[in-house]
Amino acid sequence: MTRFTLVSTILLVAAIASASIGVPPPESEPIEVVELPLPPVSADSASGSCNSTINPHGTGCVAQIGGGSTTETIGILAQGNFLPDGKHVIAMVTFVGAPEAPDPASIYAGEQIIIVKTDNSTFPNGDPWKCLTCGIPVLNAASRTDLLDYPQAFSDGKRILAGDNVIDCGDHKLTSPECTPDTIFMFPIRWETSADGKGEGGAIRELRLHPDSVHLGFSSFYSNNGKMGQSAYFSRLQFNPAPLTGLPLAPRYDLVNVTRLADINSMQPLSVDGDELRVNFSAITVGELRGFSGRGHEAIYIGFPWESSNIDAFAIHLQTGKIRRLTNHPEYVDPIHFSPDDEWFVIEDTRGSGRQMFMVGMRGIPPLTDLVSTSVTTATRNNGPRLFFQPFLLDHYGDRGDYFGQKLNGPGRGVPGSGDVNDPEWNAMAEPRWSPDGTQIVYWQAQTISPQYDGRNPLPCYPSTAPGGRTYRLMKAKLASRTPKNLPPVEEACDVIPWGDPYVPGSLQRGPDKPGTGDYTLKGEVAGYANVSLVNQEGNTSTSIDTVAVIYHNYSDDGITFINGWENVTSRSLSPTINHVDWYSDLVQTGEDEYLATKKTSPDGFHLELDVLRNLFNANGTLTTTISGEVYEQPLNNT
Repeated sequence: MTRFTLVSTILLVAAIASASIGVPPPESEPIEVVELPLPPVSADSASGSCNSTINPHGTGCVAQIGGGSTTETIGILAQGNFLPDGKHVIAMVTFVGAPEAPDPASIYAGEQIIIVKTDNSTFPNGDPWKCLTCGIPVLNAASRTDLLDYPQAFSDGKRILAGDNVIDCGDHKLTSPECTPDTIFMFPIRWETSADGKGEGGAIRELRLHPDSVHLGFSSFYSNNGKMGQSAYFSRLQFNPAPLTGLPLAPRYDLVNVTRLADINSMQPLSVDGDELRVNFSAITVGELRGFSGRGHEAIYIGFPWESSNIDAFAIHLQTGKIRRLTNHPEYVDPIHFSPDDEWFVIEDTRGSGRQMFMVGMRGIPPLTDLVSTSVTTATRNNGPRLFFQPFLLDHYGDRGDYFGQKLNGPGRGVPGSGDVNDPEWNAMAEPRWSPDGTQIVYWQAQTISPQYDGRNPLPCYPSTAPGGRTYRLMKAKLASRTPKNLPPVEEACDVIPWGDPYVPGSLQRGPDKPGTGDYTLKGEVAGYANVSLVNQEGNTSTSIDTVAVIYHNYSDDGITFINGWENVTSRSLSPTINHVDWYSDLVQTGEDEYLATKKTSPDGFHLELDVLRNLFNANGTLTTTISGEVYEQPLNNT
């Protein structure tokens, strides 16, 4: 086990932050980061290449290349959470090079769920890992689905949620010698979406187990007016040993008492009052569900921005509908997990990388162009499978003032190619997870690999320093000064979400209502105003808005900074997942102490076409933000 000891410091970002809620930020704390063990590596995937020289125990080899070069290697590792004992972490890995049957080692093939020891101990066979799903009899998993991502342990220590399956070891703990392939069963999860109860059910993604281990949150895509949207849902997991309708007609878990996390009767994030537009920060705009708070009272999600192009995490109380903005840094956040006591959370964010600053560095711009641009502004944070995330620790109250959390893996950015825990060529991947006692956090990283360097991409490449030349690694951060907590079990949540929209099978998914086409005025909270034009290609009200044009007149929501100038953004859907954006901007922001910021496109504008399922950056023209003399330019194409 490779050990690095780092005392991290608070990351201070030179940006204008939103108003502080008045709670002092915490002091930095000592954090020790270690790399956890994984099975041996085989550089060759040919049958039999994982031999006794590589693994004398005959318990399999994992692939060397993973974490991001092609769709075939995405998900080579998908780390999950801790088991209830806090001494084991679950993960999905890809085994390669297994010999042919009837060799006993033939079961170590393909994507499988393993348990990894986190305390330097081993299982009885001497390995620090144990494969749970290798060798499960076909009849024990006859109706399982292929997806095994985001593995999450139930609180009983006997079951795991993996993809849209539940892995169940019956009366045995998953770590016990009695939990063998013959005692494990895999059951699929089904969401009833047809009025007659027939068929395979609806497509679900980004599943998140509620801390009560009874309820499940999930998201689902839909297409509306040629554009892809997403809704989030809350449901109860109910085992159905002998279903009479729907597929599969085999033991499964059904999602019952399903509620869409949306308030159809509430105001929208942008509402119209005559010829005035209003921004409503209390609007419920749950987009993609990211999980729940530690005690399960809040749902955590990515929603409609409060500032233009600024994608943040929010929390909403499941009973009251009260909303908290958790992050406000201009960079992109997505993966997030709360500590079991609700006092802290960990995020993975592009903050510090500068990836998004070219379009979002200027603060305080109201979320107007976001009516048409969010599909693109959320997709520029990646370069294909390469993420630019690093893990950050924040207290319960989140970003405020000049507090933007503490970087888990060391202050600043390390030396590229060094292989250290803060090597910027190793990028954090979804999803970080807390230990039950609140003293440890597990996350995984992937190294930048081809084609994210070389070829058309001018970035340099570095050899991997991980065991066996692996391009992915499993990491554990120990919060060294903390005392373990023994928390009571989480109370079972209520099925009913008072502000939610009860789902009726057969009903169509739909997105939030948007203002109609027309010319409006948006008044600044403190000073000035903006003229806003919402139009569409046909010039009538029968199709969705595709163009937002804004002219700012000394606009200010805080009385500290003032915006003048204009923006014009048009988005065209080439398919439900591919969008083409034409962006024109000439904004100037002034403030106290000679503060000056600009956001400008080149004379011919900034033009970007992105597939939100691939996220490959390729633009014509430029979009540049300058803040007090510091220039933020867009990424180079193909990077």
